[in-house]
Amino acid sequence: MELSVESLEISALTKAQLAEVLFEQIGLNKRESKDMIDAFFDLISQRLISGEEVKLSGFGNFQIRVKAPRPGRNPRTGELIPIEARRVITFHASQKLKDQVQSDFAATAET
Repeated sequence: MELSVESLEISALTKAQLAEVLFEQIGLNKRESKDMIDAFFDLISQRLISGEEVKLSGFGNFQIRVKAPRPGRNPRTGELIPIEARRVITFHASQKLKDQVQSDFAATAET
């Protein structure tokens, strides 16, 4: 079963819109759809918080990276300000996703 989100003409995809797609195309009721989307994102968040990598086959990988402390500079005053160590989330798209984006771009550029 292939899900279609072409009818969503928006600049950002929201959790509510994802739940609406589940409701319309799979037949889950609205509450179940919302709960499923919330559970999906909660699981991803929990895994990242615990330091685990999240791999979504055919889409990409989310990873936690620890950035070391470093000196920074206030751009207005030039004052040195220490930047503390922190954890950041990185996303690396899968080759399949990159190929899909590129082929869609190439098809659009030809017309």
